[in-house]
Amino acid sequence: MTTADTASVADRADARRALAAGVAPRRWGSWYVAEHRLLAMKGYVGEAVFQSFGNPLIYLFALGVGLASLVPQGVAGVSYLEFVAPALMATAAMTIAANETTYPVLMGFKWNPTFFGMNAAPITGGQIVNGIMLAILARMIVTVTIYFGVILAFGAVPSAWGVLAIGSAVLTGMAIGLVLSSYTSTIKDDRGQMAMIQRFGIMPLFLFSGTFFPLEQLPVYLQPIGWISPLWHGAELGRVATYGLEEPLWLTVTHVGYLSGIIVVGLWATRRHFERRLNR
Repeated sequence: MTTADTASVADRADARRALAAGVAPRRWGSWYVAEHRLLAMKGYVGEAVFQSFGNPLIYLFALGVGLASLVPQGVAGVSYLEFVAPALMATAAMTIAANETTYPVLMGFKWNPTFFGMNAAPITGGQIVNGIMLAILARMIVTVTIYFGVILAFGAVPSAWGVLAIGSAVLTGMAIGLVLSSYTSTIKDDRGQMAMIQRFGIMPLFLFSGTFFPLEQLPVYLQPIGWISPLWHGAELGRVATYGLEEPLWLTVTHVGYLSGIIVVGLWATRRHFERRLNR
């Protein structure tokens, strides 16, 4: 065998090893990325745990107990605590979504471009998006479940179907997170867009989505904010589950369909933006 033949055999062996090494990432890439994101979250696990336990306690004491004393008649036939608790749980999911889909997504492209490193391995942009969302979903489920346990302890869940509010809150958070990630994945230069999202996106949703009072009590010209807000749809679903809010069946179906539709479109848009940017 000549030297050239020996080199050719070695090249083919290297190629086979390279192809074999890429099988697992191509198949399980989304889960690898999810594992990476969950390990990265260990860097702020203390803050996450504090938020999971501290936020519901503080909000429920301040609003459900303190402010509720000023509304002794309750809202919509239930106590103020029962009215506000499912909306606060959905808000917790929204906060996680906003935290995990703004700066972390921008960082993966710009300051610590791990997304390009992942994409250099046999992991596609779509798998990276799937992995990020799986990690966010895991964190969200844990936090919302803890939140539900707290409002249950406060006696704010009179219905046996209340546990379904966990699902509605997660649905809300994922819908908002995918809208945000589809936008932040297009940002190339940080010019304060993240702060603008918090001030002019997240905060108005928090205030004008029927979180603290029924949407019908808002001025007519502000009510459309609630109609298009995923948080309002999620809060209403939570109220249906936790205390049996009376509303037409078609409206409950609309809440689920609206949030599900945003998730599908948001996931498609985010995957498309990732693929374009990573393969440019």
